Amino acid sequence: MSNNICNNNILSEKDMKKQKWDYKSTLKKGFFSGLSTTWELTKIIVPVFFAVTILKHTQLLEYLSNLFKPFMDILGLPGEAAIVLVLGNTVNLYAAIGAIAGLTLTSKEITIIAVMLSFSHSLFMETAVAKKTGISVVLVLIIRLSLAIISGLVLNILL
Repeated sequence: MSNNICNNNILSEKDMKKQKWDYKSTLKKGFFSGLSTTWELTKIIVPVFFAVTILKHTQLLEYLSNLFKPFMDILGLPGEAAIVLVLGNTVNLYAAIGAIAGLTLTSKEITIIAVMLSFSHSLFMETAVAKKTGISVVLVLIIRLSLAIISGLVLNILL
């Protein structure tokens, strides 16, 4: 009788025949899990996309863009990209994705935003988690925000 490796255990052919892989159940579970995840993301991304799209046609986005323009220029971003950074830092990355979809940004600008948010996304939630571990909240915020800003500055120069 030959031995086969299955599920990190050595099983005989007889044992393997007893252990059937229920692919239909696995596919069904994966499909519905994927649908659930898609629905959860859609509940965030679509409303933010529409809100930003509507804001584009009002004076409010123009006002906010002008307000943040001096700082955003240093990072190589338009003033309106501030809304993406605020949403990514305070809500989550999916809100930032929805905001990006509602704006007209270049690949360079999206790259800068993506790298910046990789350092500083979801600040409230992740800082609360860090606090529970006993790490200094102020230190965590300083490091994450500094890395985000430095990465934005460097990418603006390099790209």
